[in-house]
Amino acid sequence: MNDDAPFHEYYDLGDLGRNGAELTIAADADDRARIARWAGLTSVESFDAKVRLKKHSNSRFALEGEFTADVTQECVVTLEPVRSRIEREVHRELHLTQATRHRPQESLELAAGAGDDEVPEEIESLEYDLAAPLLEELSLALDPYPRAPGVEFDAPAEPEAKPESPFAVLKSLKKPG
Repeated sequence: MNDDAPFHEYYDLGDLGRNGAELTIAADADDRARIARWAGLTSVESFDAKVRLKKHSNSRFALEGEFTADVTQECVVTLEPVRSRIEREVHRELHLTQATRHRPQESLELAAGAGDDEVPEEIESLEYDLAAPLLEELSLALDPYPRAPGVEFDAPAEPEAKPESPFAVLKSLKKPG
């Protein structure tokens, strides 16, 4: 459990049947205010997700879903509000680590089947926070330098002459040979 997270949506993966489950997650006003503070945003107007869970075995699960979030950030140049809509897909392979201690063969099969880029997320409990991967993807999707429409950042002009080093005075104090 991550107590620093602004929003939680727990699901007991032990209750998941072979047919899987589909859940809808919607952050309420208080949750959105906490998400905004956590992510350094002016506001989060909406945060909605659909998550599909599948059970591959007693220790392997798949999470797929998508979310949309309407957020407001400050323009890095003018500090005006910049509104944006974020739409992302989320994919996670979940692997219960406690079960693999008792079944090393299944752990080897999972590692052999995993792609180079897709490493399963190891979980220590069947009580899984569905909001955690959604918040992670939201933070990755945010523009680190939001700008209001039409605003350009002009870098300061380079000085014509390079200023003299403060150590140049010491050089003049040096006695010749």
